Amino acid sequence: MKIVRFSQSGHAPRLGCFLGQDRVMDLAATGATHLAGKGVVRAGEIAATLFPQSTRGFLEGGVVSQDMLAAMMAAIKAGMLDPVAHVAGSVRLHAPIADPGKFICIGLNYRDHAAEGGTPVPKQPPIFPKWANAILDPGEPILRPRGEKTLDWEVELGVVIGRTARHIPRAQALDHVYGYTIVNDASARDFQFHTSQWASGKIGDTLAPVGPYIADTAEIPDPHVLDLKTWVNGRLMQNGTTRNFIFDIGYLIEYLSSIMTLEPGDLIATGTPAGVGFSRKPPIVLQPGDTVRLEITGLGTLENPVKDA
Repeated sequence: MKIVRFSQSGHAPRLGCFLGQDRVMDLAATGATHLAGKGVVRAGEIAATLFPQSTRGFLEGGVVSQDMLAAMMAAIKAGMLDPVAHVAGSVRLHAPIADPGKFICIGLNYRDHAAEGGTPVPKQPPIFPKWANAILDPGEPILRPRGEKTLDWEVELGVVIGRTARHIPRAQALDHVYGYTIVNDASARDFQFHTSQWASGKIGDTLAPVGPYIADTAEIPDPHVLDLKTWVNGRLMQNGTTRNFIFDIGYLIEYLSSIMTLEPGDLIATGTPAGVGFSRKPPIVLQPGDTVRLEITGLGTLENPVKDA
């Protein structure tokens, strides 16, 4: 299952999923059709509750929402339900999650990235925040903050939590994941290194493009064998693999859930491999007019232009 948020003709984004490669199904509208076909009087209201505009809200619905979606897909496959769907090219895709309860970022989680910056491998995962203001839709411009001269790219695997997790052992951690997406941890390096804390270079508006969809764990059964790539203006800059994680996803969830409760709709960005701009000699920085394109195995392509704020 590939979950999206989509819109048409300037309307508010709605929750959907891909049917094959070329159609996007409207979950609330299809759910209403499905329930009405079973004689449910308040079909529209119930479907809107199970499939709200918020991906976080959908995930908070837990097994009820997900069982309903599974039943709809089974009915479509059996030819018993005609989905409300649109040609993929006719819709605009938004960030597949725009309102995570927590947006947790992990730094220095690839050995090659630590090495390119001359940084020792950390003993525990470095953690910093982003917030929803940073999340950006596919295709929308990353805004270089005023005064920033060293804007950088970072392709990262995003982990979307699907079940509440507190004190979860590593062996059970992936059971609490709903799915995965692409995150660009765009980094304003000048601001980032004002102090020993990195957050000021990470939290700016638009500094977290996300998308184009969330692929569930059935689509991505093993997140530790994925390739990650970044192109800037068509030039390959990053070419890494999650095989080189320092802290794998199971460990990250175990560690984080020992500190805080992870909840459905939380988003974890798991770090970037080597190939960022500021570590190059000479450094390469993003300029207005540049285009950044990210790709992760099974998760599609995320592309954004760059502009000045």
